[in-house]
Amino acid sequence: MTKNKNNDEIVVRSGLNKDSLREDIKLHLRHTLAKDEYSRTNWDNYRSVVLTLMDRLHDRWLNTQQQYHTSGVKRVYYLSMEYLIGRLLDNMVVNLDVQQEVADACADLGLDYDDIRDAEWDAGLGNGGLGRLAACFLDSMATIGIPATGYGLRYDYGMFYQKVINGFQIEKPDLWLRYGNPWDVVRPKIQYPVEFYGHQEMFSKPSGEIEYQWKNTDKVLAVAYDTPIPGYDNGIVNNLRLWKAESDTALDLQSFNQGQYIDAVRDNQLEQNITRVLYPNDKMFVGQELRLKQEYFLVSASMQDILRRFKNQTDDWTKLPEKVAIQCNDTHPNLAIPELMRVLLDEVDMTWEKAWDITVNTMAYTNHTLLPEALEKWPISLVRNLLPRHLNIIYEINRRFMDSIKVKFGDDRNRMSRMSIVSEGEHPVVHMAHLGIVGSKKVNGVAALHSRLLKESMFRDFDEMYPDKFTNKTNGITPRRWLKQCNVDLSALITENIGNDWITDLGELHKLEKLADDKKFQKKFADIKLANKKKLADYIKMKMDIDVDPKSLFDIQIKRIHEYKRQLMAALHVITLYNRIKENPDLDVVPRTVIFGGKAAPGYTMAKLHIKLINAIGDVVNNDPDVKDKLKCVFLENYRVTLAETMIPAADLSEQISTAGMEASGTGNMKFTLNGALTIGTLDGANVEIKEEVGDDNIFIFGLTVEEVDELRRAGYNPQTYYHGNAELKRALDQIREGFFSPDNKSLFEPIINALLYEGDYFMVLADYEAYVKEQENVEKVFRKPAEWNKKAIINVANVGKFSSDRTIKDYNDEIWQTELFELKK
Repeated sequence: MTKNKNNDEIVVRSGLNKDSLREDIKLHLRHTLAKDEYSRTNWDNYRSVVLTLMDRLHDRWLNTQQQYHTSGVKRVYYLSMEYLIGRLLDNMVVNLDVQQEVADACADLGLDYDDIRDAEWDAGLGNGGLGRLAACFLDSMATIGIPATGYGLRYDYGMFYQKVINGFQIEKPDLWLRYGNPWDVVRPKIQYPVEFYGHQEMFSKPSGEIEYQWKNTDKVLAVAYDTPIPGYDNGIVNNLRLWKAESDTALDLQSFNQGQYIDAVRDNQLEQNITRVLYPNDKMFVGQELRLKQEYFLVSASMQDILRRFKNQTDDWTKLPEKVAIQCNDTHPNLAIPELMRVLLDEVDMTWEKAWDITVNTMAYTNHTLLPEALEKWPISLVRNLLPRHLNIIYEINRRFMDSIKVKFGDDRNRMSRMSIVSEGEHPVVHMAHLGIVGSKKVNGVAALHSRLLKESMFRDFDEMYPDKFTNKTNGITPRRWLKQCNVDLSALITENIGNDWITDLGELHKLEKLADDKKFQKKFADIKLANKKKLADYIKMKMDIDVDPKSLFDIQIKRIHEYKRQLMAALHVITLYNRIKENPDLDVVPRTVIFGGKAAPGYTMAKLHIKLINAIGDVVNNDPDVKDKLKCVFLENYRVTLAETMIPAADLSEQISTAGMEASGTGNMKFTLNGALTIGTLDGANVEIKEEVGDDNIFIFGLTVEEVDELRRAGYNPQTYYHGNAELKRALDQIREGFFSPDNKSLFEPIINALLYEGDYFMVLADYEAYVKEQENVEKVFRKPAEWNKKAIINVANVGKFSSDRTIKDYNDEIWQTELFELKK
């Protein structure tokens, strides 16, 4: 037995003290990676640290999975096309509670932990809020003891790496796997065939019943890659299983030897394309087909894995809902419903009624959108070609569903048309959201307002059909990553004052409210915010060579670029502030740094033009000597989790300004609030609940409500009225129209002007502009009073406990999954 000078045992491969970690880092560098101090690179140092942590995780991982198996506990399976997990190193050391020990072990070896951390690329497994929510949920499920597995796809390339060149978004490949991923473990023996194409054949059984078989299919192999997901300091390690597509057939050696090299490898490569890229461009048919292939590939492989595990416990299929809960994260995995039906009907030989009862009681579906155009609809022709057996099952589900509508509502053809899973007309489609509602035990929205609007508008007919099916599960964020990890100093200040129970019970933060008026606490709180702002200012200087004042108001909007999120309104506000300063250079203004970040979908031309406009405004504002340090406008390229971890702790003001009724929830709003930013926002998504929690006086709310938006549309919204009725708005729009921000191409931003003035301004930017500008003036009034601002910020932090993803997951479990919270046996 080896001990250090403090008489602590040095335990190779499992010890969590500094000396044990240090010795293993050295061993892995030399004996696993075959490197020494002369040949090692920063990537080698990073890998040696990861391998050392993986040693510690493997014991806990195996022990957790074995105890799940022997206990026979009900399992939760989370199906998602995205997991925006970011970098994992910090997350792992936080949840193992060895942040200082790892840093010290590295220092003993002459290594800088920050340099090692920077060697890691953000995992290219997700894009926006949907994927980040899934990542938070995985963390919370492990932390509170939900026996869960996440299923997704192991994309070779992420959505894209965003470069901004001459103000335009340019998409580059996201090569996140260029050097491999040391956090995942390939399971070459866990692979399943996934079938596509072919046709369905019918046979008569001796009983006279018809049997269906799916014949002459093309097969692709799904190979499992596992990533450990540790809970916080509880020994539990759950599993994220990602599927990679591999060819089912060997290389056609005869063709290869005859010189037909391309033909020989073509089919193999086409099959591997299924997991090549996150979100292929679905503007073209080929992209649509690949996207549907991805969704079924995820569903089929995951279902085979789920049912294999179930059959290891029992051969009584009626117990499936007692042992398995499957949660579909949005419509993308809803093919799991006809897939489970296919297995039960064709392979288990179950009757329709029995199979349907089991399926509905096993499945649950989360809806993430209020935008009808964002709900997936697949052309019948595409589904028929790719998944003929599933289309037949969907038709039968729909036929029986239509019959049930007749029983409840009579022969109401309009209602049946609105609710049908399969639309009629020249180009019929499968409505995946309708399929998810009909085939699930529960359907949830992700904020109170969103869930209410689902029932009152988009899915009103379904709520009348199934009054107990719809429920709300307000989204949440994990405090481990979004405070303890990303804002170390604020985390330490909180722990110093109220203890560390908040890490797993965010409601404990309410104890901070009594410190909101405490001058010493306010001073420490403000100093931490300023230090975080300096870090972001340094990053901006390094990346863009723009000097920003850390003492200015950091006004930040970071999210996917979309018209309904209204980055355009924030940009118009920047123009307005600029014009005011130009008119009166001596004007007493609150210095402000407006910072944007986010990616636009490659095919979303208008959103990409918004990025160009923001950058064009920045070019003018940042280079005008009259403005000096009073105003800056910055667009940070390639927004991702790691960048968010720098931006969110530095924010003074959080922009949550979507058109009311269009944002399902938002979780960025929660992250900003947790880190002491005040919110300016509409009464949309989770803003409504944040306002309820922090109080009306501690949030800046403006703009039309959902009801007012609807009323204005019905009354006949005319954006020209607002254009001519507000001189500052008119001037800003005229400057854009006349090429003030694009002197080399005066008509560059004409599509933006047309959308706002002549095509209806669907997202009501002009209608809310005046109220937004006035509320920004209220922001400035408060920011001029640091004590008042800091008090409000502390109250925000103190009242954000509801928005922990731990609470969200407990809500899911209490109402939908209903499994026991697991504690490991020692």
